[in-house]
Amino acid sequence: MKSSLIAVLAVVGILVLGGLWYVSAGNNLITLDERVNSASSQVENVYQRRADLIPNLVATVKGYAKHEADVLEAVTQARAQVGQVKVGGIKTAEDMEKFDRSQGALSSALSRLMVVSEKYPELKADKGFLELQSQLEGTENRITVERQRFNETVKEFNTSIRVFPGSIVAGNKGFKERPYFQAKKGSDEAPKVSF
Repeated sequence: MKSSLIAVLAVVGILVLGGLWYVSAGNNLITLDERVNSASSQVENVYQRRADLIPNLVATVKGYAKHEADVLEAVTQARAQVGQVKVGGIKTAEDMEKFDRSQGALSSALSRLMVVSEKYPELKADKGFLELQSQLEGTENRITVERQRFNETVKEFNTSIRVFPGSIVAGNKGFKERPYFQAKKGSDEAPKVSF
């Protein structure tokens, strides 16, 4: 009788420890998921900063480059499209691709705007334009840093849901791998410069 009581207590003890481990592992995955959400919000924040600078940049260039309306219109349209795609909504690779596509279109439009600015020496010398250009460069650097931080948190999360025994809890709670930001196709090749 005494040995059966010990066996029952041992089984109950194992079940309690297993339950505590399961709850702890689930809480850890929730914490990691929230870190990914936080990192994605920070990426969105710096992209938003860039988008917020664009109307000022367009207005400054508009005063000097009245006949470059098509470039200014492209920048405005690309900015509007970016506002429709949010980082926090990125759960799948397709979501990430849509976000990257909209940001790529904005980057391309901004590049064309900077090329237009090269045609106007007085614009390039304008203090407001130079300040906006500097802020955009700083924002691009921030975007790179925040994307790297996002990828680091996604790596930690994805690793936790794929390794045993976390994979058991992740499967039961419905956690799925999150996509990474990746380099654009062709960015591994140096651009060709010719004069």
